[in-house]
Amino acid sequence: MSPLIRDRSAVDDGDERRALVAGLRATPASIAPKYFYDSRGCDLFAAICRLPEYYPTRTEAAIFATQRAALRAIVGTRKECVDLGAGDCSKAPLWFDLFTPSRYVAVDIARDTLARALPPLAARHPGVEMLGVVADFTRGLDLGRDLRGGPVTFVYPGSSIGNFAPHDALRLLRAIERHCRDDASGLLIGVDTKKDAGRLSAAYDDAEGVTAAFNRNVLFHVNRILGTRFDPAAFAHVAFYASEASRIEMHLEARSEQSVVIDGIVRTYARGERILTEHSHKYAPEAFEALLGDAGFRRVTRFQDPAGDFAVYYAA
Repeated sequence: MSPLIRDRSAVDDGDERRALVAGLRATPASIAPKYFYDSRGCDLFAAICRLPEYYPTRTEAAIFATQRAALRAIVGTRKECVDLGAGDCSKAPLWFDLFTPSRYVAVDIARDTLARALPPLAARHPGVEMLGVVADFTRGLDLGRDLRGGPVTFVYPGSSIGNFAPHDALRLLRAIERHCRDDASGLLIGVDTKKDAGRLSAAYDDAEGVTAAFNRNVLFHVNRILGTRFDPAAFAHVAFYASEASRIEMHLEARSEQSVVIDGIVRTYARGERILTEHSHKYAPEAFEALLGDAGFRRVTRFQDPAGDFAVYYAA
């Protein structure tokens, strides 16, 4: 029997469409990062995580490997595990190895990806109840109907929290904290740190062009949703570290003037005009620990690699 998947997105498709249209028509224009993750976008992001320039994935994995015993001791075992942004559930085996969860709840906006990922995972772990929850937690997190109510470990790896502006990150962290109803519950989260701008920029603009393909793929997704005729090849991938804001910015830059009909109205993008597709904020450890404290967490333990490139926090 395949794991149950519940749709908790509770999103008005009309509102979503209007927000996407408004972002594309605005000056400056923007597309929310959640539109990266159609089926091809998920595959491309998985490829990005294997690139030599993209250090976060392997550095985080090394922390989990070298700190396994300490993590297991502080987080505990046999709890409900909520995997935020689970995607293809590729990191789920790590959570099963580390924490031996009593129940696994995979939360992601991409229903099709969850539907493909959960059945083989369930076949490998037949004794563990599994649930997929389709949710856009950029708009809020409410899993009250889906959790059992006992001790729960939230996991949010990969520094995806960096895609949120700091005030939005705080809102999400507060929502997670509200689900941690006892002292045995907590959040395990991976966060990228501030570092040399060159290394940061290279991680988002790899030599093979995989990140560029990932960025341009968002326009294919937009075309399917809105019926537009963006030519992704007419836009260049631009990524750089904005040090004053402590964030990577990713944009699509028009190589020449582009006129696109968006919901019945022509929007012309001048040559060199950019569409913002992603921010990825980087945090000094002390700053992120303060953010966790502001969210209501009272006990925070930090794990880092020797170079300090990445940090994993357990907050309870």
